[in-house]
Amino acid sequence: MKTKFYATTPIYYVNGAPHIGHAYTSIAADVMARFKRLDGYDVRFLTGTDEHGQKVEKAAHDAGVDPQTFTDQISADFKAMADAMGVSYDDYIRTTEPRHKASTAELWKRIEASGDIYLGHYEGWYAVRDEAFHDESELTRRPDGSFVAPSGAPVEWVREPSYFFRLSAFQDRLLKLYNNQPEFIAPSSRRSEVISFVKGGLRDLSISRTTFNWGIPVPDAPGHVMYVWLDALNNYLTACGFPDETGPLWRYWPADVHFVGKDIIRFHAVYWPAFLMAAGLSLPRRVSSNGWWLMDGEKMSKSLGNVVEPRKLAEIFGLDQLRYFLLREKPFGADGSLSHAAIISRINVDLANDLGNLSQRLLSLIARNRGGVLPARGPWTEDDTGLLTAADALPDLVRANMDRQTFHEGLEEIWKVIRAANGYIDRQAPWALNKTDKTRMGAVLRVLADTLRVVATLLQPVMPGSMARMLDQLGVPPDARDFAALTTPLADEITLPPPQGVFPRYVEPAA
Repeated sequence: MKTKFYATTPIYYVNGAPHIGHAYTSIAADVMARFKRLDGYDVRFLTGTDEHGQKVEKAAHDAGVDPQTFTDQISADFKAMADAMGVSYDDYIRTTEPRHKASTAELWKRIEASGDIYLGHYEGWYAVRDEAFHDESELTRRPDGSFVAPSGAPVEWVREPSYFFRLSAFQDRLLKLYNNQPEFIAPSSRRSEVISFVKGGLRDLSISRTTFNWGIPVPDAPGHVMYVWLDALNNYLTACGFPDETGPLWRYWPADVHFVGKDIIRFHAVYWPAFLMAAGLSLPRRVSSNGWWLMDGEKMSKSLGNVVEPRKLAEIFGLDQLRYFLLREKPFGADGSLSHAAIISRINVDLANDLGNLSQRLLSLIARNRGGVLPARGPWTEDDTGLLTAADALPDLVRANMDRQTFHEGLEEIWKVIRAANGYIDRQAPWALNKTDKTRMGAVLRVLADTLRVVATLLQPVMPGSMARMLDQLGVPPDARDFAALTTPLADEITLPPPQGVFPRYVEPAA
């Protein structure tokens, strides 16, 4: 039986349209899921939308529609964005679905049965935009005397009856979790932030609201709806069939990695494991948080008018080119700058010059000088062995980087081999060997073909369409494109299709 692997994106909040930040997290999770499928795992990959809460209710009111109509429209747009970005999800969940409401009601009952929920009154600062409560020490006073949360969201003083989760009782257990499983939170900088927050002392968490009704009702508590984060986080369990722990989907729990934005790490690395501990359920193995894409040094926001629409970028530059840029340009956990110039540089230098030119040179030489027939493997020289050894080492190197979500480092390992292959073809000069030693020319071309096969196979998760075309041109059968197939050489003397360029240079259109 295959080893299971369960990866999730955050479920995106439907108070506005999707942007490049949503696409980035989804693409990273998609690359992880595709990689694991090619590596022989039984993968379940989840994405979806978070649709309850006061902020959504207000956004729907402002749009002049009821909340369900509003969330139907926005959720459909997020799903369309995921499809346009090539996100290969197995399940698309919405928190307004009946399965999720039933699952979340059961999670509440299990936490309540543990004694970790009690009724009281909440009085404090609440940020509608964040759907979060804030201690006064976290707030910043504006010149007009009002306060804002660390995110910049305005806060308001709220007093209402509320059920509370006894979060304060979980401080030691959470710190033990972080100590015993240092890989639970990534990157390490975010882990340090979370540990510092927990060590600072945890206050019990208000987990119900009575001032609005767009949410999942609290069981046996008329007038109360669940705190949106308790509702939202449970989507990961719902998608595994919870509370049916005998069903076919339950084998995927616990999640192997939750992909989240750095702004919601606290909810996933503090509240979520505490909820699960209280309910007696297994914890996810890893919460991996990404940084933000910045425009001119500032986080994208509707108010600044600098939000980037990912589907538009894909139309301009190509989907695979955009996916490559997003994972190559910066470390996953760090912030980075997004610009057309940076995308064009990656396309023209990395893809067109390095990889595309290597592929085109190799395949054109085979077409012109070998009748399009892939040469047989010949005796290896020291130079041949050096390149092939580097290519053979790539799967393990890239696998280690994928498991750490250091995508940019994994891609750099692949590009080291691409650059080595370009150096090799220049040194061996097969076009010159065609006049002096055709047998040796064939051996050189085969070394390059075997190397390019490894590269294209490993790049499939990042650029699935482009690498499918490259593998087609290398004569790799569709059923021999997983990582295990790399241990079996391609058949000798197979006829390859006519070569076609995969990565054209990007030229700015004339003004």
